[in-house]
Amino acid sequence: MPSQGSIGDRVRGLRLSRRMSQAQLAGPDLSDSYVSLIESGKRTPTPVVARLLAERLGCTTEYLLHGIEPRQRIDTELGLRHAELELYHGDPAVAAERFGEIIKAADEDNVMLAAQARLGRARALERQGKVGRAVEAYERLRKEAAAHPERLADLPLAVALCRCYQRAGDLLRAKDLGAHALAQAEKLSLVHGDVAVELAAILAETETGLPYVERVLDAVGLPHDVVDRTNEIRALWDASVKAAEGDDSALAVILADDALAAGRPGRLAVRTSQVALQWARIVTARPTVNEEFERAAELAEQATDVLGVFPAERLEHARGLTVLAHVKLRAGDHAAAHELADRTLERLGDTQGVIAASAHLIYAHVALARSEGEVVPLLMKAQELLQGAQATSGPDREAARVWRELGDLWGRSGSRHEQFSAYRRALEAVGIRANMPGTTTPAVLTH
Repeated sequence: MPSQGSIGDRVRGLRLSRRMSQAQLAGPDLSDSYVSLIESGKRTPTPVVARLLAERLGCTTEYLLHGIEPRQRIDTELGLRHAELELYHGDPAVAAERFGEIIKAADEDNVMLAAQARLGRARALERQGKVGRAVEAYERLRKEAAAHPERLADLPLAVALCRCYQRAGDLLRAKDLGAHALAQAEKLSLVHGDVAVELAAILAETETGLPYVERVLDAVGLPHDVVDRTNEIRALWDASVKAAEGDDSALAVILADDALAAGRPGRLAVRTSQVALQWARIVTARPTVNEEFERAAELAEQATDVLGVFPAERLEHARGLTVLAHVKLRAGDHAAAHELADRTLERLGDTQGVIAASAHLIYAHVALARSEGEVVPLLMKAQELLQGAQATSGPDREAARVWRELGDLWGRSGSRHEQFSAYRRALEAVGIRANMPGTTTPAVLTH
């Protein structure tokens, strides 16, 4: 286990256990007053001094500085890697437990590892849908980042908090954090990498900072040759576990790093695809010039293809197919839109909910455009699916958008009562109760 206390505590404890005076420890190179300052915590030894003291105290420099021996440190590093693999490719609940174990073991004896573990645990809580607890964890980490910028960076934490507050329905707080994060990214000219893509994702979701979103999409791009490396990741992860069981922690860390590296391109491709689809949806829903619409159509095609590569992203692929179908509707290609709705429902299988409702609304769009077929049964089916989704998973902005679209289609079919009812449900899906008959939904609330 790591040693408790500060560097000064460890220096003093080892010196006393070896029955050395401060002058003896100082030797000819240091002063006994300098040793006293180190032990009292008023001075931090430089790396050169730390090596000198460690040699005289009969311990490793690693132990003196961090409170853990090299083997303990590498085991902690390995624990972090395996927790990250659980977070990205396994069970986030297990990841949270493993990060928690590292936090308890490292505590303040190794502040960098402890900070990484606390950040990992916050992400694991978010992945589990425990948004309230994740917000608390991220807020504590932001305070730590402000006090100790050498341990944690503020920008990724601001982005994560923006995402959590958005999901929790605190839109004002999310907007403020998004603006803060965007200002930091703009100052750094940051348009590449995970942080930029995560920021672009939340900005696209809140439909703010869209010029930045476009710059990130242009800079990062979507891969044309992405492959699903799940089997490779799993094999490397299993090999790392076996190496650790065989007492070869150093090799286990290398293999775990390889597993994480193998998964990163896929994770980035999926997230960038989600950003591209959100941007394409926004562009398609508003009046645009041909060049911008063509760009949206191209990105929607590419993003949907990327998501189709990953079996684990079945729902995201289905959602992407509905976005692409709306692009085709905008282009007047009703046959392609109908086919994409078919593919959406085929991809979903027995899964019901908002995405399935959106597919049925695409059928309704096509039927109205062609002036053929019964529209009302399609709208009734979509309404049934939306009601079931909100009964099980609660309201959200995606559901609000689809409720509004349903209301628009009810209006086009001449059913005014159903139209106003759908608009009220759209308001409720963003946390607003509307009791006045005939109330329509402001676009800002559901787009």
